[in-house]
Amino acid sequence: MTNEALQRATKLLDAAILADGHNDLPWELRQHGGPNPVEAAASLDLTVRQPALHTDFPKLADGKLGMQFWSVYVPCEFEGHSAVTAVLEQIEVVYQLAERYPDRLRLVDTADEAEAAFADGRIASLLGAEGGHSIAESLGVLRILRRLGVRYMTLTHNYNTTWADSGTDEPAHGGLTEFGRDVVREMNKIGMMVDLSHVAPSTMHAAIEVSSVPVIFSHSSCLAVNDHPRNIPDDVLAKLPGNGGVAMTTFVPAFVSPKVTAWDQQLKAAMAEAGQDYRNLTQRGKFVAEWDGPPKPKATVEDVVAHVEHAREVAGIDHIGLGGDYDGVGSLPEGLEDTSKYPVLFAALLERGWSEDDCAKLAGKNTLRVLREVDGFAR
Repeated sequence: MTNEALQRATKLLDAAILADGHNDLPWELRQHGGPNPVEAAASLDLTVRQPALHTDFPKLADGKLGMQFWSVYVPCEFEGHSAVTAVLEQIEVVYQLAERYPDRLRLVDTADEAEAAFADGRIASLLGAEGGHSIAESLGVLRILRRLGVRYMTLTHNYNTTWADSGTDEPAHGGLTEFGRDVVREMNKIGMMVDLSHVAPSTMHAAIEVSSVPVIFSHSSCLAVNDHPRNIPDDVLAKLPGNGGVAMTTFVPAFVSPKVTAWDQQLKAAMAEAGQDYRNLTQRGKFVAEWDGPPKPKATVEDVVAHVEHAREVAGIDHIGLGGDYDGVGSLPEGLEDTSKYPVLFAALLERGWSEDDCAKLAGKNTLRVLREVDGFAR
C-alpha cells in the first residue's frame, strides 16, 4: 500500500462521515469496571492510548471515525427482567461516556444531528441494542428503549429468542413467529432500525418481507466469500436494493477468513467434546485461554476487501457499509487491528480503483440514508 493512497484515504475521511455500525466498547468497559455504569465508564481513561482496548480517543482520531453505533449488548445468559436491567445499564454507560467526554462524543438521534456533530468535530454517538432477548417479549420495553435513544435492535444474538431464529442455534420458528413479525412492525412504527446480523437466513427473509422500511446488518460479511453462519447469503444481499437496506461488512476474523473459520470449527468441536457451549462467549474465552490446539491463523485487510467487493457486486454500491465489531472480539485482521486503521481499508479500496464517491457511500452515506428513511416512515 502506498503512502499516497493512505493520504488520499485520510483526506477522504476528513470530509465524508465514517459511520461504524457496531462497537462493543460499553461491554468491554463493564468487564473492567463492573455493572455500575458510572464505575464502568470511569474504569479506563479513554483520552490516552489503552493497549487493552481496540477503541480509545487517540485511535479514533487516527481512524477518522465520525459516527458510531455503540452496542448496548446483553449476553444471552441474561434472561427476562435481568436482560432488561442489563440493557438499561449498558445504555447508561454510553450516556456516562458522553457526559464524561463532551469534547469528543455527542449523543445524537437523527441523521441531521449526526452530520451537525461531525461538523463540530464530535463523534456522533448512537445506540444499538444487540439481542432481542433484552426486551423480555415486551413491546412496551421495546418502545422504552427507543425513547432512550436506541436506534436499532439486533433481533437475536447467538441463541434463538422465543420469537426469532438465530443463525447459530437450531431452527425453532421457521424464521419469525407472529409475535416476531409484530416486533418488526413495531420497530418500523417507532423508528427503530431492524438489525439482521446474527439471525438465521429464514429470519432475514421473513423480516425483509414484513418490514416497510430498509433493514440493516450492523456487523456481518458475505457467505459466498466465507461459509460462516454469521454471514449473509447472496439471495438475501440481492433483496437489499428492493428493500433499501445496508449490509455493513464486519472485520471479525472468523467471519471474513476461511482459514480462521476452519480453526474456529476445530475449537467448536473441542469445546463440544469437553461438554461446553461454543455459543457462550464467556465459556469460549476461558476455553481458548487454556486450549492446547493449533495456533489461530491471521486474517488480513485483503480478506475484508474481498467481502466488501462481493457485497458491492451483489447488493450494489448503495447498499453497503461497515461495522467493525471492535472490542467485541479478541483480535482483528492484520492491518485493521484497532479503530485507528479505517484509512488502511479505504486506501486498499482506492488502490483497487474505487472512486472517492463510492468510498464515501461505503463510509457513511448509505447508513445515513437508511437512518433518514426509517425516521421518515415513523413520522
